[in-house]
Amino acid sequence: MINENVSAKDELHSFFYPQSVAVLGASENPKKLGNIQVKALLDGGFQGDIFPIHPTSNAIHGVKCYSSLQAVSHAVDLVIFCLSAHQIQQGLEQCVEKKVKAAIIFASGFSETGESGEKQQKQIADYAKKHGLRLLGPNCVGLVNTLNGLVGTFSPAVMSYPLSEQRAVGYVSQSGAFGVLTYMAAAQHGLTFNYFVSVGNEMDTSFEDVVEYMVHDKQTKVISGYLEGAKKPEKLRGLAYEALEKGKPIIVMKAGRGTAGKRAAASHTGSLAGSNDVYDAFFKQTGMIRANDYDEIISFSKLFLSGKLPTGRNTVIITSSGGRGINEADRCEANGLLIPKLNEETQRKIKQVIPSFASAANPIDLTAAASVSAPELFTAPLKALMEDPDVDNIILTEFPLFWDEETKELQEFVEMCKNTNKFVLVSTFPLEGMSIPKGQQYMVDHGVPVIPGNLQAISALAKLVEYSEKYRAYQKESVRERASIQKKENVAYLLQENQILSEWDASKVLQAYEIPTTKKSLATTVDEAVQQANSIGYPVVLKIDSKDILHKTEAGGIRLSLQNAEQVKQAFDDILLSAHKYHPDAHINGVMVQEMVAKGTEVIVGVTRDASFGPVIMFGLGGIFVEVFKDIAFRVAPITRQDALEMINEIKGKAIFDGVRGEEALDVEAIVDILLRVSSLVQDYDIEELDLNPIIVTEKCAKAVDALIVTSAAQTENMLARR
Repeated sequence: MINENVSAKDELHSFFYPQSVAVLGASENPKKLGNIQVKALLDGGFQGDIFPIHPTSNAIHGVKCYSSLQAVSHAVDLVIFCLSAHQIQQGLEQCVEKKVKAAIIFASGFSETGESGEKQQKQIADYAKKHGLRLLGPNCVGLVNTLNGLVGTFSPAVMSYPLSEQRAVGYVSQSGAFGVLTYMAAAQHGLTFNYFVSVGNEMDTSFEDVVEYMVHDKQTKVISGYLEGAKKPEKLRGLAYEALEKGKPIIVMKAGRGTAGKRAAASHTGSLAGSNDVYDAFFKQTGMIRANDYDEIISFSKLFLSGKLPTGRNTVIITSSGGRGINEADRCEANGLLIPKLNEETQRKIKQVIPSFASAANPIDLTAAASVSAPELFTAPLKALMEDPDVDNIILTEFPLFWDEETKELQEFVEMCKNTNKFVLVSTFPLEGMSIPKGQQYMVDHGVPVIPGNLQAISALAKLVEYSEKYRAYQKESVRERASIQKKENVAYLLQENQILSEWDASKVLQAYEIPTTKKSLATTVDEAVQQANSIGYPVVLKIDSKDILHKTEAGGIRLSLQNAEQVKQAFDDILLSAHKYHPDAHINGVMVQEMVAKGTEVIVGVTRDASFGPVIMFGLGGIFVEVFKDIAFRVAPITRQDALEMINEIKGKAIFDGVRGEEALDVEAIVDILLRVSSLVQDYDIEELDLNPIIVTEKCAKAVDALIVTSAAQTENMLARR
């Protein structure tokens, strides 16, 4: 049986570095998978033994055949199944008898076909697990290791392009065909994946398992892939942090950005949190990079492999076309890079080395003279820029096409780039046959990336800057620490399954976690309401308290700024009457008497439970603005203090917290503390949805004015049906 203590990085080694490979279903017919697979191993130059399994053939492509796995006298590490679905079980039994470690299954006809196929897939998975056999697939296109020639795939496309010397990017895909296309596109642009893995139905080996192998693999510097949905999100989260600590980026194209499937919910948070929002938050939180398409995976990888991380966002563009410079500046700013005005000293130095008709501003426009008659102008501004501490990145939108490794100017350019901490990038305009400099490989070999514009070089640079910021922040031990907030009292009796808590009960839960709320009492009679209002101090607020009436304003169940006992009496009667009209069957606990909080800024802190990631925390501007502007940020619980700060800084209205138009800066630390305490609460208890809306924030404190807690989706659906 499989040893549960053995990690995927150990168990998957036989997939990537087998000493021997057997092909079950090998065929003499050149159109059959079994023939294509044997040829692929030979063409790839696989460095181990190859054993075609065929009941009657003597040899296929000159390689000796065996009638069965048992007829092979040597040990077999990996078996590639070129068999149909109904033959898989019998083949697995042979693998178990032969003590094979791993198997790749191409066949379709399993869980993707419906209930019957899913049942068959589970039986096969259980059988393999019982006998310690790792499986890749089914319904996949296989695995390739370009470092040892293991071409374990029936797709000939992976052998269609020459291999580059640098192979340090691993790629794992939940789509076989799209994965192959990405492999081909990368190869076309001189990027050879060291590993290509199609996981198919993930019957056994999952997307996350392959990522785990690559995180610990010394040959892999960048982990990339195509993801439709994480099956082991908690594992992926841990791996992402581990990769971040190692300085090994994970860049993934996550498909499915649409809003289809967003469910209705009782809380603002639940209705606003789509699956795409949660994935975005997860990527930002863990330092994973979300690629918009395959081209960003290619360009990001090429930038990272240059061996240098950007130090910031300030970017200078050097161009021979004013229009191109403006266009690239727009691209930079659209992607979060900054195009700063160069200081006077830097501009003075640049003007000394460029023609008078050229521009020393940013973008630096050398005019067509550089590309036509004075190519040395492309490197002329570099010395001044490299001496400017406010410059982080330098993009050259053109470069002398005929400079090669023997050209003195190119050698000097490369040497300057090597001896600076500035990130220098050449991004040429994509014109067929006239855009790639002859010295491209020389520059790449010496750490200067050359990326054609059609590969979205600027968006990739922006993502590398974001990764660099996250990586450097994560190296600080304090950033990784999660707040440990102990429960002050047990509130499990309030948070039972299938419950919507009234605001009064929700407040008890908040108080147990020392989440600041307003002073309040619950009155069941008008005399109690007056007495409590006198004790709290005027002005006060009265609210209906019922788990059946969540939207108090719609029910006429709230009265604000009550100044005296007479107003309290009148409000008490009015609220009860309105509540009964709105929901005659509602169970009413009473009327809450609550302090009227002084004027401040309204924010919201919420929680919704995602089907994949569990509790997800939201922060944004509160009150009605959360629905109108949707200026919100999400993170997957549990969060760190750094996560909380990033959520606050991420919203568009963050300037409000710094103080605007003479207003005092708000108490950001109080918001951070609430976010951390909410994170602790939803880790301790099974909460489906939570809304603290609004929280009133001033320069001195933050207090939750209203609260909603739901402990199950089923109860939420029942409530929605009644509305």
